[in-house]
Amino acid sequence: MLALTVAIAVSVAAGVGAERRWGEGAQVAARWALNAMLYVALPFIAFFVVARTELTTGIAVGLVLAYLGLAVVGLVAWGIARRVLGLGPTATATLVIATVIANTGYLGVPLNAALLGPDALGPAITFDAVVSGPMFYVAGFAIAAAFTTRGDPIGQRLRTFATRNPPLLAVVAALLAPDVMAPDALVDVAELAVLGLLPVAFFVLGVTLAAEADDGALRFPPPLTAPIATIVGLRMVAAPALLLGLSAVTVTVPDAYLLQAAMPVGINTLVVAHAYDLDLGVASGAIVWSTAIAVAAGLASVAL
Repeated sequence: MLALTVAIAVSVAAGVGAERRWGEGAQVAARWALNAMLYVALPFIAFFVVARTELTTGIAVGLVLAYLGLAVVGLVAWGIARRVLGLGPTATATLVIATVIANTGYLGVPLNAALLGPDALGPAITFDAVVSGPMFYVAGFAIAAAFTTRGDPIGQRLRTFATRNPPLLAVVAALLAPDVMAPDALVDVAELAVLGLLPVAFFVLGVTLAAEADDGALRFPPPLTAPIATIVGLRMVAAPALLLGLSAVTVTVPDAYLLQAAMPVGINTLVVAHAYDLDLGVASGAIVWSTAIAVAAGLASVAL
């Protein structure tokens, strides 16, 4: 847990420092990193992880409940963004996407191992692959497209959704591919790559935060604005509470599912925001605040 915290802090600090020193050069590097994640790393990971994912009936019920809970908090996020906060389309899309995309891979999997032990790794990885993965490369991109391409013909909107969503194409290919197409060696590489993306993703976050601060759009550390507080509350309190309540009246879900449901805003929110020119200030601020809360809670739990 301590090593994870240090890795996050060092990566964010490196991103902030790079932007302070090289300015536009660091921002260009961050955009290249996001494109590399979107078009190379994430499709590779999605294909080989999904190709080997096996579901049982009991586990699948818990995953369905997780989807139901995310659908509810997503709708609540949309209602608050439009009816209460009066946000525009791009900010509303950002708020909804940040609420439903959780950092169950880069942070959730190692945090489950640290807090619940090695036996939690299996359920944690399954949750990340089957719930968080599709919420990113299906729901996240679909929400962004729905809010930013409203005036386009339906055919063009579908093409935009597909061409800006390489991980989804990789998942479709994985579902159709025979097992021989996913050898153990490449599956192991894909699982390690999930952890390898952590410093890259948080470096990009640091660059984005520093750039927003330079533009006057965001202070560093970011202020806890109403949109950011809404995201943090729905993502880290409402989502796990809903899953716990649904579990109480249906089937008992693994503890790893509940912990994953409480994870902070996913770094992949930046990938979607970058692809669709959404509100990077809101996305970055929500990631910082929710990650800081999760890491502090994790350190406190380990200490106790």
